[in-house]
Amino acid sequence: MKYLYLIFLFALVSGELIAQEEQDTILPIQFSGVVVTQDEYGEPVPLPYTSLGIMGTSRGTSSDYEGFFSIVALTGDTVVFSRIGFKTVHFVIPDTLDSQHYSWYQIMSRDSILLPEAIIYPWPSREHFKIELLAMDISNELRAQTEENLATEVMTKLEYTVPIDGGEAYHWEAQKSFDRQRYSGQFKPQNILNVAAWKEFIDAWKRGDFKRKKKKK
Repeated sequence: MKYLYLIFLFALVSGELIAQEEQDTILPIQFSGVVVTQDEYGEPVPLPYTSLGIMGTSRGTSSDYEGFFSIVALTGDTVVFSRIGFKTVHFVIPDTLDSQHYSWYQIMSRDSILLPEAIIYPWPSREHFKIELLAMDISNELRAQTEENLATEVMTKLEYTVPIDGGEAYHWEAQKSFDRQRYSGQFKPQNILNVAAWKEFIDAWKRGDFKRKKKKK
């Protein structure tokens, strides 16, 4: 029984030493480099916004506008380079490195993507769409509801009540930032002498935009 205990203890200590040695060979490194591709003349050019991911983990990054990237990885990790329109590349970081920094120059090859055929039938204008929609063979109830929903008053009300989406919010903030840069270091013109601003104010007044809405009891 004593010998069995010694054998078990020796195997346990040996396993821990082996695991410690294997763990010591896995080193964290700063994996940096540049992602490039070929232009129409065959010259290398930076490839921005290329996605990089460590396979089997949730860690990743992307190359900047100049194609540069940098991410902390482990020796032996598989780094996946991917971008729409280019072939995906898998790169294994060598496990024989003796430095905490490793640089890499990744070349991405273009890939052809075949999309299914799509036939688009555009309407010349919104009014044409409205005419064609109302000409559809639908019930009188649906027809009346469609005409009510497309009424000018309803559409105008929705324009002022429906919240803006992400694209509209971005353009709004971009316009405000542009105005701040344009009038930087000087006084911003006042709309009190702006004829167009007065016209918009009078039109809004006529529409009743400033009237208080009655609360429903």
